[in-house]
Amino acid sequence: MFRRFQQTNSLKERLLDEARTLREQASLLPFGAVRDAALKKARHAEAAAHMEEWLTSPGLEPPKKNDIHGPN
Repeated sequence: MFRRFQQTNSLKERLLDEARTLREQASLLPFGAVRDAALKKARHAEAAAHMEEWLTSPGLEPPKKNDIHGPN
């Protein structure tokens, strides 16, 4: 059985915190593959935060039943 718990921060906040932490860690690393991987992961977390914001925006609505077009 899985235990669920309420998140105290939004997904966007958690993703941006993770990105910030990764960038701080990367700044302490020497140039190379490990640093590049940390920066790449930070960029992915930032992109995910922006996607989450877009997907949860009030302007985004699911298609209405009459808006779905079948083959002509």
